[in-house]
Amino acid sequence: MSQIMNPPNSAPPGNTATRRYIRDLRPSERVRGMFTLSNAQVGRTRNDKPYLRCLVGDKTGDMAGRMWSIDERLMGAISADCFVLLEGETQAYQGEMQLIIQNLEPVEPSPEQLRDLIPCSKRDPEEMFAEVASLLDTLQHPAMKALAKAYLSDAMLMSAFKQCPAAKSMHHAYLGGLLEHTLQLLHLGSLVCPLYPKINRDLVLMGLFLHDLGKTRELVYDRTFSYSDRGELIGHIVEGVIMLRDKAHQVVRESGQRMPPNTVLVLEHIILSHHGQPDFGSPKYPSTPEALLVSMLDNLDAKTTMACCAARPDHLQGVGLGGNFTEKQWALDNARLFRPDPLK
Repeated sequence: MSQIMNPPNSAPPGNTATRRYIRDLRPSERVRGMFTLSNAQVGRTRNDKPYLRCLVGDKTGDMAGRMWSIDERLMGAISADCFVLLEGETQAYQGEMQLIIQNLEPVEPSPEQLRDLIPCSKRDPEEMFAEVASLLDTLQHPAMKALAKAYLSDAMLMSAFKQCPAAKSMHHAYLGGLLEHTLQLLHLGSLVCPLYPKINRDLVLMGLFLHDLGKTRELVYDRTFSYSDRGELIGHIVEGVIMLRDKAHQVVRESGQRMPPNTVLVLEHIILSHHGQPDFGSPKYPSTPEALLVSMLDNLDAKTTMACCAARPDHLQGVGLGGNFTEKQWALDNARLFRPDPLK
């Protein structure tokens, strides 16, 4: 069987009436259809033969893919992140499910097919955005309220905020993921701040709102998720600081509302330090109580979401994969997570 497939004469593989989504696949199932292919890399077998390892996905999730026989012609035809028409079979392996690919071919999906291929939040973005605006409306200080208004009234930025993923492939890696992650953090901040009376709630909530907004410039998400040139060269942390300085100047120009001394500095520090430590890409360690709380809440939501997705993915509920543990999760300190909930 050749590695390059002939285009099908039947209905397009992305057709919603016929396709099988990642979440619906079960072990030992034949698969043929259009999917995203990401993180494509060439590995070497024990016999030193090249093979393709990748992630195969659609709007419902992704799974590991392996193609054990691949030639240079095919590798030259695909990129690290692209769309492919593939044929293969699912396989349970060491407590995970993977797709063994026999054939694949790069393809260009139609706009209708694209809606089946890019993952998106289960929640309505306008509904989530309304919740974000409502939580920001609880800010007390006039300067913080004016700053929030400057961001919320930026139609182009907020349109991107509603659509942008929170990451390329880690937590909340789907359309609307950044908005969903930010909303979750604002809820967490509202719950936690009253427990610590010396914490300034306005700074925490504003910091949580701002901490990842630079991802609207860092990420490209109209096709497969990838990094923009600015994302590669500058990154969302610095972008967030640049954006904050612009908005602070805008507040002064348009409303005459000046920020109290050190307010912008402290918010910049929250953005710069929210990854916690240099090993995780943070230019600074958190050095204010509010920065420390923002960093920990961000880490809490990101890692809990990753753990739930790895150990209890929606599309594998009730499927026996032959093991109680996941593979090592490098983003979670290489932990192998125990899948079962003992109370269910």
